[in-house]
Amino acid sequence: MDELNTTDKITRSIPKSHYFIFGSLMVGGGVADLLSKEWIFAWRGLPGQLPPWWLIEPYVGIETAVNQGALFGMGQGQGWLFAILSIIALAGICVWLFVFQAAQSKWLSTAMGLVTGGIIGNLYDRLGIPNLPDELRGGVRDWILLKYQQHIWPNFNIADSVLVVGAVMLAIHSLFLTPSETKSNSDSKLAK
Repeated sequence: MDELNTTDKITRSIPKSHYFIFGSLMVGGGVADLLSKEWIFAWRGLPGQLPPWWLIEPYVGIETAVNQGALFGMGQGQGWLFAILSIIALAGICVWLFVFQAAQSKWLSTAMGLVTGGIIGNLYDRLGIPNLPDELRGGVRDWILLKYQQHIWPNFNIADSVLVVGAVMLAIHSLFLTPSETKSNSDSKLAK
């Protein structure tokens, strides 16, 4: 009976490398986002101060913007609500990964590390920490500009990018990967 309990504990442990993956992506994504926003806003100023700076004219450029809402500008002026939802999401991710053991999957540890890094980068802005004028405080600083002919994609930032990559990975996991495929890394380590 003791042997069965020991085996059950071994199969339920999360590999240390998955903690490292999650933590690295969380910190790396958040830091890359915050540093890039600080640098770009110091260089290009507040929204409307300078015209776009084109990397590939007229398709890819840098233009500062502040989004007071959420995805594609929805929910303008509700930054406090999105900050609360972000904090709830962070708590939910940690509980799901580490209490309910979803972090046994390297795929999920990677996806949620990216999502968490993105949440942290945008949450920092939503809490009003950057030095912005009062009318922009609580908005998310964006700076990546994509344009094709008359179509302009809403400006975004690195936090948005890593968040979307993590969300796509989560969707792929949900739609195409079976539980046995996502646990294969931890199961193969047990066999060794």
